[in-house]
Amino acid sequence: MAKNDLLPHEKGFHVSWDQIHRDSRALAWRLDGQGPAEDGSWKAIVAITRGGMAPAMIIARELDVRTIDTISVKSYNHQNQSSAQVLKAPDAEMMGDGTGILVIDDLVDSGKTLELVREMYPNAHFATVYAKPKGRPQVDTFITEVSQDTWIFFPWDMALQYVQPYRGTD
Repeated sequence: MAKNDLLPHEKGFHVSWDQIHRDSRALAWRLDGQGPAEDGSWKAIVAITRGGMAPAMIIARELDVRTIDTISVKSYNHQNQSSAQVLKAPDAEMMGDGTGILVIDDLVDSGKTLELVREMYPNAHFATVYAKPKGRPQVDTFITEVSQDTWIFFPWDMALQYVQPYRGTD
């Protein structure tokens, strides 16, 4: 099978726990001092569940942000994208129009999820660890761009097991 004949799920970018931790810390470094407060701090972090929770935890630690909430948005049904819908919103009084709020997700793919959240909180700052071209306009800050046809395998979705080599056998 030639590389161009790979199925979409076979064009994978495997992210380890170490890698997501390093990339999330790099994102925190980029966001440090960029908040609207006089000292550059952020009022709160909102993680888009579920994928944004691990990066948000790391970023909250690195930036010493103690107020953390979640927004639950469903935009995938297994491997098919559907229209995004909010299942649980963060505290409305804290959020306001999003000013001072750092919204974190692991990945922006089509941009539908972030577009929906951005409509709700237009002044929030949106940051993802990884970005694909279609969703890239919805993100203010990110670390790594991957091609639209790459499937990212996050460590919370994986189990360790043997993988056959590309050529030959063991």
